[in-house]
Amino acid sequence: MILQTEGVVKRFGGLVAVNDVSLHVDVGEIVGLIGPNGAGKSTLLNVIAGVYRPEGGSVRLGDTLITGWPPQRICKNGVARTFQISHPFPKMTVLENVQVAATFGAGLSLKDAQTRAGEMLDFVGFPASYGTLVANLNTGQLRQLDLARALSSRPRLLLLDEAGAGLRSGELSQLQQTVLKVRDSGISILIVEHLMQLIMSLCDRVAVLHYGKKIAEGTPAQIVEDARVRDAYLGEQYIL
Repeated sequence: MILQTEGVVKRFGGLVAVNDVSLHVDVGEIVGLIGPNGAGKSTLLNVIAGVYRPEGGSVRLGDTLITGWPPQRICKNGVARTFQISHPFPKMTVLENVQVAATFGAGLSLKDAQTRAGEMLDFVGFPASYGTLVANLNTGQLRQLDLARALSSRPRLLLLDEAGAGLRSGELSQLQQTVLKVRDSGISILIVEHLMQLIMSLCDRVAVLHYGKKIAEGTPAQIVEDARVRDAYLGEQYIL
């Protein structure tokens, strides 16, 4: 098991955003996290990544208790992530952006970080010149850059937060292939996603949050047949 949360609780004032959530990700597994907007999905990722300290429960990475660790320490211990909205350095090149992540995430020298950055851009199939200014990238290219940056820190666990948002059909197909290639390279993945086509095609298991609570967990096929999930999120018209 690479990740385990036990009874995680996160509050913002009187709002309980994550309410007693336990889940796990096994080594080599892709686990999906779905639910309506405001269900607590991104908040849970932020707890795992160290952005938020939970009011209750625990987070373990392998055998190590990481609850409340700062994000940089968690990153250096093998957890990388992408965000719903890209936050690159727009006045730097594509290669420089990934090099920064390799330097500070993996602790590499500048020379080694540059080599690592090029390798990760090759890995995700980045389609433009690595010398392109990031300010000139489109949405699909920014998503690929985010993946390359996350992978450059040599994670054991990758957290993907709506990596498919804003992508066209061909870009979604490429994302799917890349995520599977990441898993095949030995990295486990927890993915938050609204696009059910990605969840169904990628995930070994899926957990469903609703108003901060986990209401279901199972294989993708089991989840789409669950009456609670249909009522809370998918709707009766969802067809497998």
